[in-house]
Amino acid sequence: MKLIPNLLSASRLVLSPYVYWLLWHRQYAIAFAVCFYAGISDALDGLLARRLGAASRVGAYLDPVADKIFLGGAFLTLAIDGKLELWFAILVLSRDVLILLFAASAFAFTSLRDFPPSAWGKLSTSAQIAFMLVVLLQLNGIPVGPVYTAMLWLSAILTAWSALHYAWIGYRMLVAAGS
Repeated sequence: MKLIPNLLSASRLVLSPYVYWLLWHRQYAIAFAVCFYAGISDALDGLLARRLGAASRVGAYLDPVADKIFLGGAFLTLAIDGKLELWFAILVLSRDVLILLFAASAFAFTSLRDFPPSAWGKLSTSAQIAFMLVVLLQLNGIPVGPVYTAMLWLSAILTAWSALHYAWIGYRMLVAAGS
């Protein structure tokens, strides 16, 4: 039972290349189902880890990495195919690279090993998942009207804000570690 949260996170990582393939081949209905599963599994893995007392260091690293690879790659695939604004995919990937570079630098050059997600980071990821689902609804021919634009900007603002927030947290952690 205690492996379930990590298996859910790992499943998002394993499904990432498949969802990229689905998006590239414009299999949007199946991609929607896979992305819906990814959103549910992202919500469940943390909840189950807390409820089952199964929080682990592996899970603490695996969950955010799986989210970044799944969403970043999916947004990039859609942007390259012209189905999503390129600037948005670049924003998402830039934020994720910033976070991963900070974590890698802290891990390599300091004694810091705990990189808890912020509330802004969780909110940003949730908005990105919701936006991905809206994009896929639209690509499946379901009219989403102004919801697309609203979710695009909400996701962009939360992504940018969480990047700035993580940069500030990272700076403070590295300064404190150097003291």
